Amino acid sequence: MDEDVQRLEDQRERLYQQLSAFGDFRLGTISETHTRCGKKNCTCADKSHPGHIRYLWNATRLGKSMAQHLRLGPEMEQVFGQIEEGHRFQKWYREALELNEKICRLRPVPEVEDKKGITALKKKLLRRFLLKRREKLKA
Repeated sequence: MDEDVQRLEDQRERLYQQLSAFGDFRLGTISETHTRCGKKNCTCADKSHPGHIRYLWNATRLGKSMAQHLRLGPEMEQVFGQIEEGHRFQKWYREALELNEKICRLRPVPEVEDKKGITALKKKLLRRFLLKRREKLKA
Protein backbone atom coordinates (compact mmCIF):
# COMPACT_ATOMS: atom_id res chain seq x y z
CA MET A 1 0.00 0.00 0.00
CA ASP A 2 2.85 2.41 0.80
CA GLU A 3 4.25 1.81 -2.68
CA ASP A 4 0.90 2.74 -4.22
CA VAL A 5 0.72 5.95 -2.20
CA GLN A 6 4.32 6.82 -3.09
CA ARG A 7 3.66 6.13 -6.78
CA LEU A 8 0.54 8.32 -6.71
CA GLU A 9 2.39 11.09 -4.85
CA ASP A 10 5.11 11.04 -7.53
CA GLN A 11 2.40 11.21 -10.20
CA ARG A 12 0.78 14.14 -8.34
CA GLU A 13 4.13 15.95 -8.18
CA ARG A 14 4.55 15.60 -11.96
CA LEU A 15 1.00 16.84 -12.42
CA TYR A 16 1.64 19.89 -10.20
CA GLN A 17 4.71 20.75 -12.27
CA GLN A 18 2.42 21.16 -15.29
CA LEU A 19 0.55 23.97 -13.53
CA SER A 20 3.18 26.59 -14.34
CA ALA A 21 2.79 25.86 -18.07
CA PHE A 22 -0.71 27.35 -18.21
CA GLY A 23 -1.01 30.74 -19.81
CA ASP A 24 -3.85 33.22 -19.54
CA PHE A 25 -7.17 31.46 -19.35
CA ARG A 26 -10.81 32.15 -18.76
CA LEU A 27 -13.99 30.14 -18.75
CA GLY A 28 -17.10 30.85 -20.74
CA THR A 29 -18.38 30.66 -24.27
CA ILE A 30 -18.43 32.80 -27.37
CA SER A 31 -21.90 33.29 -28.81
CA GLU A 32 -23.24 34.97 -31.90
CA THR A 33 -26.18 37.35 -31.74
CA HIS A 34 -28.07 39.21 -34.45
CA THR A 35 -29.13 42.81 -33.88
CA ARG A 36 -30.78 45.53 -35.92
CA CYS A 37 -29.19 48.97 -35.99
CA GLY A 38 -32.42 50.95 -36.43
CA LYS A 39 -31.42 52.81 -39.60
CA LYS A 40 -34.24 52.86 -42.15
CA ASN A 41 -31.99 52.44 -45.20
CA CYS A 42 -29.88 49.59 -43.76
CA THR A 43 -30.30 46.04 -45.07
CA CYS A 44 -31.12 44.86 -41.54
CA ALA A 45 -34.35 46.88 -41.67
CA ASP A 46 -35.75 44.26 -44.05
CA LYS A 47 -37.71 41.66 -42.07
CA SER A 48 -36.14 38.79 -43.99
CA HIS A 49 -32.63 39.93 -43.02
CA PRO A 50 -31.33 38.30 -39.80
CA GLY A 51 -29.55 41.46 -38.65
CA HIS A 52 -25.96 42.45 -37.95
CA ILE A 53 -23.83 39.76 -36.34
CA ARG A 54 -22.26 40.55 -32.98
CA TYR A 55 -20.03 38.22 -30.99
CA LEU A 56 -20.20 37.96 -27.21
CA TRP A 57 -18.06 36.27 -24.60
CA ASN A 58 -20.44 34.98 -21.90
CA ALA A 59 -19.64 33.58 -18.46
CA THR A 60 -21.32 33.14 -15.09
CA ARG A 61 -19.55 33.90 -11.81
CA LEU A 62 -21.20 33.39 -8.44
CA GLY A 63 -24.63 33.31 -10.06
CA LYS A 64 -24.11 36.53 -12.04
CA SER A 65 -23.79 36.45 -15.79
CA MET A 66 -21.15 38.54 -17.51
CA ALA A 67 -20.77 39.41 -21.17
CA GLN A 68 -18.23 41.23 -23.29
CA HIS A 69 -18.63 42.27 -26.93
CA LEU A 70 -15.82 40.96 -29.13
CA ARG A 71 -14.54 42.40 -32.36
CA LEU A 72 -13.91 39.91 -35.12
CA GLY A 73 -10.15 39.56 -35.51
CA PRO A 74 -7.27 39.53 -33.01
CA GLU A 75 -9.51 40.25 -29.99
CA MET A 76 -11.82 37.31 -30.72
CA GLU A 77 -8.86 35.04 -31.49
CA GLN A 78 -7.25 35.97 -28.15
CA VAL A 79 -10.44 35.27 -26.17
CA PHE A 80 -11.00 32.02 -28.06
CA GLY A 81 -7.46 30.88 -27.15
CA GLN A 82 -8.00 31.85 -23.50
CA ILE A 83 -11.23 29.83 -23.40
CA GLU A 84 -9.42 26.80 -24.86
CA GLU A 85 -6.71 27.22 -22.22
CA GLY A 86 -9.47 27.38 -19.59
CA HIS A 87 -10.80 24.04 -20.80
CA ARG A 88 -7.30 22.57 -20.58
CA PHE A 89 -7.06 23.89 -17.01
CA GLN A 90 -10.42 22.35 -16.09
CA LYS A 91 -9.21 18.98 -17.40
CA TRP A 92 -5.98 19.35 -15.38
CA TYR A 93 -7.99 20.25 -12.27
CA ARG A 94 -10.21 17.16 -12.60
CA GLU A 95 -7.12 14.94 -12.96
CA ALA A 96 -5.50 16.52 -9.88
CA LEU A 97 -8.69 16.11 -7.86
CA GLU A 98 -9.10 12.44 -8.81
CA LEU A 99 -5.46 11.74 -8.00
CA ASN A 100 -5.72 13.42 -4.59
CA GLU A 101 -8.88 11.47 -3.79
CA LYS A 102 -7.09 8.20 -4.60
CA ILE A 103 -4.22 9.19 -2.30
CA CYS A 104 -6.65 10.10 0.50
CA ARG A 105 -8.42 6.75 0.23
CA LEU A 106 -5.13 4.81 0.36
CA ARG A 107 -3.63 6.63 3.35
CA PRO A 108 -3.99 4.65 6.57
CA VAL A 109 -6.21 6.10 9.29
CA PRO A 110 -4.17 7.17 12.35
CA GLU A 111 -4.90 5.05 15.38
CA VAL A 112 -5.56 6.44 18.84
CA GLU A 113 -4.10 4.27 21.59
CA ASP A 114 -6.05 5.19 24.72
CA LYS A 115 -9.82 5.24 25.27
CA LYS A 116 -9.76 8.79 26.67
CA GLY A 117 -8.23 10.04 23.43
CA ILE A 118 -10.93 8.32 21.37
CA THR A 119 -13.71 9.68 23.61
CA ALA A 120 -12.30 13.22 23.44
CA LEU A 121 -11.98 12.98 19.66
CA LYS A 122 -15.57 11.76 19.30
CA LYS A 123 -16.86 14.62 21.47
CA LYS A 124 -14.85 17.16 19.48
CA LEU A 125 -16.18 15.88 16.15
CA LEU A 126 -19.74 15.65 17.42
CA ARG A 127 -19.55 19.24 18.69
CA ARG A 128 -18.26 20.40 15.30
CA PHE A 129 -21.15 18.81 13.42
CA LEU A 130 -23.74 19.99 15.93
CA LEU A 131 -22.53 23.57 15.48
CA LYS A 132 -22.83 23.28 11.72
CA ARG A 133 -26.35 21.88 12.05
CA ARG A 134 -27.38 24.75 14.34
CA GLU A 135 -25.96 27.29 11.89
CA LYS A 136 -27.98 25.75 9.07
CA LEU A 137 -31.16 25.86 11.14
CA LYS A 138 -30.61 29.58 11.93
CA ALA A 139 -30.16 30.50 8.27
